Amino acid sequence: MRGAEFAQLKAFVEVVRRASFARAAGQLGMSASALSQTIRTLETRLGVRVLNRTTRSVAPTTIGQQLCDRIVPMMDDMDTAVADAIAASERIAGPLRINAPTIAALSLIAPRLRRFAETYPAIELDLYVDDALSDIVSERFDAGIRAGERLAQDVIAIRLTPEMDMLAVASPEYLRRFGEPLVPLDLNAHRCINWLFPGSGDVHRWAFEKGDRRVEMSIRGSLICNHQEVVLQSALAGLGIAYTYDARIEGWIENGLLQRVLADWSTRFPGLFLYYSNRQHSQLSLRAFIDCLLDRGAFATNLPGKTRKAPPLRSKKARAQHPRS
Repeated sequence: MRGAEFAQLKAFVEVVRRASFARAAGQLGMSASALSQTIRTLETRLGVRVLNRTTRSVAPTTIGQQLCDRIVPMMDDMDTAVADAIAASERIAGPLRINAPTIAALSLIAPRLRRFAETYPAIELDLYVDDALSDIVSERFDAGIRAGERLAQDVIAIRLTPEMDMLAVASPEYLRRFGEPLVPLDLNAHRCINWLFPGSGDVHRWAFEKGDRRVEMSIRGSLICNHQEVVLQSALAGLGIAYTYDARIEGWIENGLLQRVLADWSTRFPGLFLYYSNRQHSQLSLRAFIDCLLDRGAFATNLPGKTRKAPPLRSKKARAQHPRS
């Protein structure tokens, strides 16, 4: 197979995976029009249509899906062979695809991107911010980041953060106008900002604990959004009470932009974990990325003060309900 023919197939797979010419073009580093021409050339060469296109969507035809199902494992094998060759030479380089929710992308990854890029300039990091809990195996990600209670049973998981308090917060302006809830049931009389799980249509339930009492509520609110950043910015703007966790919230509370409510009813969740399939090889680039997130190894000397400690990368089945450090 000539290089151009392989490039056409790779472009086709990327369009199927992203379900978008624009997103696939961005990943491939080409324009959407050039990608469209590449697919047309592929279809002309094969003599069959492989994609159905409309102004709003793109999806594989039956033949296109069959082709994709056959060539993706071959491409995965090639990627693995290249990664193994790089690992054998102990040169840390090549592509690394990471899937992470907004909370992890903003609080854990973004502040460390510059150090990671400067330390390992030969790694091509593809960070996909995704709150929809995508399947990292079928989507061909090297690793993902998830909250502990949302991990699958049979994955290799590395704790990135300790357990976290879930926080109900509102702006001082909102609390001056509408008062402060004293018990969870008071929230029914307040303007609450709900987070919608992307892809599922389920609204995140609010849970509270005090002693041996536990309350879990579905709260009707003035705003429902499927993006955590919008939820937080809405709380900062005084639109209502939000229930979430983000590392930045502590700073906003300290400088008076937000206040905690129902603090004596606080509950915790297991924290954030990086995980990957137990079928996935642990390439050096992934190890380097984990070291960066944990501020250890080559990255520890670049940080002032103390570094965080966490378990090393190793094969271990993560139990979603018991991810204690």
